[in-house]
Amino acid sequence: MEVAVAIFGLLFVLFVVAGVFLTVRAVQAAKRGVDRKVAQARRTVEDTTLRARQFTQPGVVGELAQLRLSLRTSMRATQEVLRTGSCDDASLDEAVRLFERLSAHGRELDDDLRRLESEPSKASIADRLPELRERLARITHSAESLRWAARDRARKFAEDDLAALSDQIDVEAGALRHWTDAPVGREHEREQTGAAGAAGAAGEPGAGSGAGGKGHSRGPVEDEAPAITAQDPHTRPTYPWEKSPRREPSRWGKGGGGGIAG
Repeated sequence: MEVAVAIFGLLFVLFVVAGVFLTVRAVQAAKRGVDRKVAQARRTVEDTTLRARQFTQPGVVGELAQLRLSLRTSMRATQEVLRTGSCDDASLDEAVRLFERLSAHGRELDDDLRRLESEPSKASIADRLPELRERLARITHSAESLRWAARDRARKFAEDDLAALSDQIDVEAGALRHWTDAPVGREHEREQTGAAGAAGAAGEPGAGSGAGGKGHSRGPVEDEAPAITAQDPHTRPTYPWEKSPRREPSRWGKGGGGGIAG
């Protein structure tokens, strides 16, 4: 009795621990989903604000907004390509690690551009713009190099797979068309066999004369040339696309030529 109580107590504790574990995992997953949606909404609001500032505030402020938009667009596109490609191609892991290092420089440049937006001195901003443009060009060029290399690699693999698949389909198509020549070959072989048998039967001495050379007599049935008979439709293989053979009408069916006299 005490053993059974201990077993039930242990099972209860295990169920409680499992329930707590699953609850924590569900809460963490929900929290990650909420954080992801909040971050996405924040990025959308920031992008919309930068686009509006680019068109409504000309000068250095609008140019700062344009630089931030270019940086964010390039880095986001490269991140999406690498993330999608690394799921199917393990060779992109090194490219992903390099992009993470590049992202650190991109975040640093974005922070510098954000701080300059609140700078009251337009002259100071104008003095910093050439250096910021150069950094932006180097970062976006590196991001584009990784992005286009990953796309070219994926396209090359797709073309190779399509070429191999086309070759396999051509081979299979040729194998499927090969069955059309097989019946013709078998029929030709049957005709040659029948002709050879008939020629052998006609060339035997004494085949057309009797014992005294007078008259003609038929030889035994076994000595005659075997006739080429049609294949029995009940024994030959059937295919689902063939129609069933038509049955001939009975000679003694209704409306026949004659009946049995009573």
